[in-house]
Amino acid sequence: MVAQTRKSGVGTSTNTGGPTTTTTTTKTTKTGPPSPQKLKFNEKLVGKGLSTDALLKKLKALHTELAELDQENVNLKSLGACTKELVSTGILLHKDKGVKAYAACCLADLLRLYAPDAPYTAPELSDIFQFFFRQLATGLQRGSDSAYYSEYFHLLESLSTVKSVVLVCDLPGADELMVQVFRDFFGLVRLDLAKNVEMFMADILVALVDECQILPADVLDVIMAQFMDNAASSTSTNKDNKDKSDKEKEKENNNAAGLTHTQPAYRLAVAVCNATADKLQRHVCQYFTDIIVSSAHDLSDENYASVRSAHTLIKRLHHSCPSLLHSVVPQLEEELRVEEVQLRVMATQVLGEMFSDSGNFKGGGSGGELEKKYPSTWALWVARKNDKSAVVRLAWVEACRGLVLGAQSEERRGVVEESLETKLYDPDEKIRGAACRLYAQLDYETALHHVSAKMLRAVGGRGVDKKQSVRHEALTSIGKLYSVAYPEIENGDAGAIAHFAWIPEQVLHAVTATLEVKPTAEQVLWQYILPLPPKTSDSDPGSGSGGKGGVGEGAGGTAGAGAWTDRLLTIMRYLDEKAVGTLLGISGVRNARPTVFERFVQCCVENNGGIIDEDEEAVKRRLNMVVKHIASFFHDPIKAAEDLHAFAKINEQRLYKLLTTCMDTQSDVKTIVKASSEFVKRLEQQSSGIVGTMASFLRKATLWIVNQSSIPTLVKRVQKGGEDDPHPPGNRGKKKGQSQAQVAANNAQALLVCVAKHCAGVLKPHVAEFAKAVASADKDKDGNGRLVEVCLMALAAVAKAEKGVVNDKRTIERVKKYAYEANPRHAKFAARILAHSKKSEEICAEVVEKIAGNLSDADPELLVAHIAVLAELATSAPDAFELKSDVIIGFLVKETLMAPCPSDENAMDADDDEVEWAEEDALPPLARAKILSLKVCRRRCLAHAQTEDALEIASPVLKMFFTLLANGGSIKEDADDDPKVKSRVRLQAAWSLVQLATVEKFSEAIAPNFVLLALTVQDSCFQVRIGFLTKLVGLLHTRKLHPRFNLIPFLTVHDPEAEVKEKARNNIAFAFRRAPPDLKVSQYEMPFIRLLHVLAHHPDFGLEEDVLQQTAKYINFYLDLIATADNLPLLYHLAMKAKTVRDAESNTSSENLYVTSELAQELIKRRTKQHGWSLTSYPGKIKLPSDIFRALPNPELANKACFIFLILKTQYLPAEALKWLDDMEKPAPKERTKTERKAAPKRKAQRRSNGSAKRGRPRRKKQESSDHEGIHDDDSEKEDDSDAASEASNAGVVPKSPTEEGDSDEEKSEEETGEERLGRGARTRAKAKAKRHAKRKTKANGPSSDE
Repeated sequence: MVAQTRKSGVGTSTNTGGPTTTTTTTKTTKTGPPSPQKLKFNEKLVGKGLSTDALLKKLKALHTELAELDQENVNLKSLGACTKELVSTGILLHKDKGVKAYAACCLADLLRLYAPDAPYTAPELSDIFQFFFRQLATGLQRGSDSAYYSEYFHLLESLSTVKSVVLVCDLPGADELMVQVFRDFFGLVRLDLAKNVEMFMADILVALVDECQILPADVLDVIMAQFMDNAASSTSTNKDNKDKSDKEKEKENNNAAGLTHTQPAYRLAVAVCNATADKLQRHVCQYFTDIIVSSAHDLSDENYASVRSAHTLIKRLHHSCPSLLHSVVPQLEEELRVEEVQLRVMATQVLGEMFSDSGNFKGGGSGGELEKKYPSTWALWVARKNDKSAVVRLAWVEACRGLVLGAQSEERRGVVEESLETKLYDPDEKIRGAACRLYAQLDYETALHHVSAKMLRAVGGRGVDKKQSVRHEALTSIGKLYSVAYPEIENGDAGAIAHFAWIPEQVLHAVTATLEVKPTAEQVLWQYILPLPPKTSDSDPGSGSGGKGGVGEGAGGTAGAGAWTDRLLTIMRYLDEKAVGTLLGISGVRNARPTVFERFVQCCVENNGGIIDEDEEAVKRRLNMVVKHIASFFHDPIKAAEDLHAFAKINEQRLYKLLTTCMDTQSDVKTIVKASSEFVKRLEQQSSGIVGTMASFLRKATLWIVNQSSIPTLVKRVQKGGEDDPHPPGNRGKKKGQSQAQVAANNAQALLVCVAKHCAGVLKPHVAEFAKAVASADKDKDGNGRLVEVCLMALAAVAKAEKGVVNDKRTIERVKKYAYEANPRHAKFAARILAHSKKSEEICAEVVEKIAGNLSDADPELLVAHIAVLAELATSAPDAFELKSDVIIGFLVKETLMAPCPSDENAMDADDDEVEWAEEDALPPLARAKILSLKVCRRRCLAHAQTEDALEIASPVLKMFFTLLANGGSIKEDADDDPKVKSRVRLQAAWSLVQLATVEKFSEAIAPNFVLLALTVQDSCFQVRIGFLTKLVGLLHTRKLHPRFNLIPFLTVHDPEAEVKEKARNNIAFAFRRAPPDLKVSQYEMPFIRLLHVLAHHPDFGLEEDVLQQTAKYINFYLDLIATADNLPLLYHLAMKAKTVRDAESNTSSENLYVTSELAQELIKRRTKQHGWSLTSYPGKIKLPSDIFRALPNPELANKACFIFLILKTQYLPAEALKWLDDMEKPAPKERTKTERKAAPKRKAQRRSNGSAKRGRPRRKKQESSDHEGIHDDDSEKEDDSDAASEASNAGVVPKSPTEEGDSDEEKSEEETGEERLGRGARTRAKAKAKRHAKRKTKANGPSSDE
């Protein structure tokens, strides 16, 4: 029987351009069909004695003739002889490749000519097709280099075009033959054959799949295997990809999605699958079902790998052949619901990548199309963000990366972004970290166009997360984004500025959050925000062009010091005041020199690795103290101390030299980069375990933000900024109407001011440049006043640091001219330069004499400048000042301080908040002269502090200062001065008293009026309170004041502005935590009794319930910050001892003292009970301060003990107070749930003000930074200690006090009564205000009509 073929599967031949095939067409004429063509070849192919060459020649001739015959016009009978001979074993099994190649071609031609009926039996056909595929498998291995490549190509083309291969499907053993065909073809196609060969193979395989009734499972396995060639690399987890570059990750993710477009086997599989998708869908679905179902019940390692591979295959199929997965996606949806966590994880990962697919591959699927086709699957996948398993949630977050990277609709982007934002607050730290890490992988364009600024800010907010891993990922992510966006920010791109310019501010705020956050934030600043220039670049101090390279350690960054400095100015353009303060704090510029880091290096040198020749104990003690101090800057002080000691043991001189070079103020940025790089490299070789700590040490010790390489660029930016900006440098942010150059000039000036005040050594190499700038400005009548000020300030700082540095005669003459001019700042800095020149005595005497003679004739503006010069010379040249001191002081007191300064008529009706404070540039000249006059008096006292007549000079000055405080800012009690001026004068008087209190002689003289000074922190004006507190904590931090001053910050508990209270709380907590045990006792615990004394002398003290409750808040505030289980017995003992003495002032004050004593005792006992502490008796003996207490009277009497006993037994605290004290212990009832909580009301001053009617912050521009306060900015060094304290207070964890109870009740009761108790100063000011209103009314009414 001759096998019957499927007519639909076998057709006529169509030539497609093979090497040797010819085109056969059916010729037709109008007269009728032509006669059938007969085969002319009639030679024998099989027989004895036939040589291979002869047989090859015959087969070649036969193939040529058969190829020319037309299928539609051939005499089949003429083909009979060769048809039978060609299937003989002698030919099919011939050893010669050429014989078999031509025989295969002849057989393929015969199948074409006989189509649709094959002239062979099924076994013969089976042998023929096996023969065909053996020839192709062996013949095409060498590609076009094969000897019979044309014949193999003809055979392949014939099978493709004629479709005779479909006969295989009807043969016995067809499944095995099909499997072999697929394996052979996929094996051959890997050899990178010609494209048309690949196409023919695809046609053959498609024909086999289409014609077979049941697709063999092995065939499907072979097809699927082509998508899994890179399974090993494509199934790697995200965990393995953490340390790889973004390009490597992108490549691997592409491979995982099936993007192996260059692989021929993959292309062939894709072509076959897409062409037969309708038939393969059911088989593919069953394929995955069998794998997943059979393995899901037992996810052993082997089964898990199988299921994982299946999911990876689904992912690849979706990318290339999505139509195959019509029934597979619902299976994945069901997997999202199963209980097995591993299956949910795999389904979440795979669907995430499928939804992320961009659909760029021809014929492939996209995530958008998948979402539209399977909306329920999309919704269920999104819901996995809240899966109960953290592993699934983590997989979901990691799978979102592609969704963020890929182009998608606004709706999809919104859903994904909203979901990711919720994951930033997930309970699991790994998920929060993964959500943050996702954004570190974005490029600039993606982050700008596909991620909202709100989302990026939310990521940045995780920079203060409780977990280190999350903090690191969050800060690193936004740091990297800023790094890639900086070139566009520098170019002024509005989108980049809005999207990324806030990042440095966010990182700087994180620096001050906690000690745990600080190292990571500093590292991000160092590595991404403001990196040092690359080691290979040459320093270019004068360059003004910004670099556009990437940023990172050792690579990227900006080119040269000029661009590096410009980057700093660009960053500062978008910082708030707090961030700028933090930036300068971590820059190291403000550190007192020699710094603690320099002392550490010196101690290491002295320690000599532990081999010490002399004074071993002292050397080790100094090293331990320095190490302990530095370790307190780290979040893990124990490990930091161990690492610092380990560094000291290394004792390598080269490391010491490199550290010293990095810390040297004379080192430029190029030197710092080179030295720091070598330091880290050497340290890694010596002891890699301490590199982290020492790298942080290096950042803290090095001038890596501003150094001497920055100065030329900063001066140039000031010069380009033009004349003085209408906005003072303290307000450095960009204001309306300011150009970029003006903003840069403001920021540059702020940096130069800071450097001049705190680190003049950086300026020393540039003295000649500053002098040259002053000379050029002196020649130019319209010179740049801002530039002159900066240069004079710099020269003054250098001259003060090293006398005689500025000694050029011409420069001195020019500077002397500025000392006589009407610009107060120019005159002040000029006077400082003159005071530290070589012939300072003569020059300063001349200046003092000339100015003293001109005081009475000077106009208001010139008078201010003259007083500024005198204030400077009172400190820098006291001997010269004393030559005319009587004349000067007499004029300042009578003609300036006592001169009336009435209010502006236009401001008399303004709100009190508006009229109590004004910025310095808004003050009239007389007001500025008053403030400077107070400064002259103070500085004169300090200049003579060590002389015998110090008290004689200071006594009238101290009396005047206290008079100013008592009268609210005026020397005369009934003076009708401008409230703005009086506030400024009060603040200056209080500052002056605190400064004078640093001298022991003056401190004792100030002590009797200490309460009046302390109550300045409760002034009615916010700026006075915050300014006074800022200066105070600076001196407290350096321990230059008597311990009694440590109690003043506790008086801020009732301040209506949270900023004041928090500043006090933070500084107290930080200082107390860092203080050694002995200082804790002397500085913070023993002054507790002084606090009770101050409260007893408070002008608002009383026995009313509301007053005592407010007094209790003072004590509780103190206990919140200071009380511990260890020191509570001492505090209780001090409170008890207060009843064994009498007040030094009066009996009434003594009774008030006993009330505060009993109140403190009750509060301590309740706190002890609340915390479960034991209140034991204090075993030691203490001596109460004799300046505020006196012994009880009649010490000679025998009944003294009975008298003390009577006082101790007498209860001075009202009985009803015990009841509300008990009520304070009870927790407040929960009136509403958290979701029902109302918004906090607007802050306002309490009705009972405790000293004065305190007001909240006026709604005006903020107080200027202390670095730029005009006449206040360059006071003596003691005034600048507040900067160090502010920096220190931001360096660590600040414990928060427990929530204070009863606030709402007190406010309610106060509002109901409508009463207001005013302190002394407030009462005085109230009277003055009433007088002003009366005068105004009189003027308005005019003369009476009766007159």
